[in-house]
Amino acid sequence: MPVPERAGASRPDRTAGSGPDRANIPCPDRTDETGPDRTDETGSDGADGGPIRVLLADDQTLLRDSLRVLFEATPGFVVAAEAATGRDAVRMALRERPDVALMDVRMPDLDGIQATAQICAETEDVRVLMLTTFDLDEYVYGALRAGASGFLLKDAGAAELVAAVRVVARGDALLAPAVTRRLIAAFTAEPRPARAFGKRLDGVTDREREVLELIGRGLSNTEIARHLTLSLPTVKTHVSRLLAKLHARDRAQLVVVAYETALVRAQT
Repeated sequence: MPVPERAGASRPDRTAGSGPDRANIPCPDRTDETGPDRTDETGSDGADGGPIRVLLADDQTLLRDSLRVLFEATPGFVVAAEAATGRDAVRMALRERPDVALMDVRMPDLDGIQATAQICAETEDVRVLMLTTFDLDEYVYGALRAGASGFLLKDAGAAELVAAVRVVARGDALLAPAVTRRLIAAFTAEPRPARAFGKRLDGVTDREREVLELIGRGLSNTEIARHLTLSLPTVKTHVSRLLAKLHARDRAQLVVVAYETALVRAQT
């Protein structure tokens, strides 16, 4: 049953790729380390410097209610819409164009991975942050391949959740938890249907391959610069070029590409 629309949730003329800050490729200075220390306490990381607009997609009414209370009580956030099924999540995401969709991986009607794939395929400015109960859920790996910007466990605290949404809203990938790399390593160890990232690594320079490998190993831009004896701006340029060449939405997909092209192997 569709979730009723929330009053005042409409957004005038927000189209995919409507400005440089919401383009498919994050700005170079947004590809460095992420974490709570980089959050904007005012919450003004939404489109056009406004509040961050959040879509809550979960089939559990109690959890949705709790998330709504949290974000409505936190300055700088607006709950743009809610959805109880995967199809409703896609419909609301395309209609309301939230900055971030909080998506449960296991949704009725259309699961979270399929909903994420549709949202990411049809928009360039809606970021998806997956919520999951287990830290080794194969649905999460599939969601990262589909374009999700990261994932968070449902037992995360309120402050951690708010910080994670801010990170994703400004175009960064939520890759800080070591469990993300464990998950990717575990599920790339088995053959899976490949997602087209351009022509794989065609056109990627040797230096860019080195950078991609280190991204796959979980290194931040600062650590990559130190490892390769490069300046930080140079590393950011390489990351931006990798995003463009591989048609990846963000750093999360670069990690997936690094594993799927065997630049980095599980347990190495």
